[in-house]
Amino acid sequence: MKEIQEFAKQFHKEMNWEISNESFEEARASLLNNYMLLTTEVAEVAEELRKAFNMTRTLVHEGMEEGKAFEMSKDFIKEDIGKELADCLAYMLKFYNYFGLDLEETFYAKMEEVKNRRNKDVVPAKK
Repeated sequence: MKEIQEFAKQFHKEMNWEISNESFEEARASLLNNYMLLTTEVAEVAEELRKAFNMTRTLVHEGMEEGKAFEMSKDFIKEDIGKELADCLAYMLKFYNYFGLDLEETFYAKMEEVKNRRNKDVVPAKK
């Protein structure tokens, strides 16, 4: 994760896509713009999912078994959803780097926090 974070830092710098830190107003505008761009990319992930769900429904309606139809639909969107998820990651890395956060450290710390929550949403095992 450290390598990808450093790559993103250098890439954003080369492309002149870093979040501005010139002044409060510029930083604020840049942060909000990048947040808006991130949410746009998240919406594009949703569009790919919608495409897969609609394709699955159509294939099932045409007589294909549901599991096979869904697998075919996932394969159909795989490349495009990968691109959209990569876009999301690039914007997230931009925020990590702007705030001087270590992606790997914060990820594992958060997962440990989630693991140790008392009010976990746990589905009981079927008997």
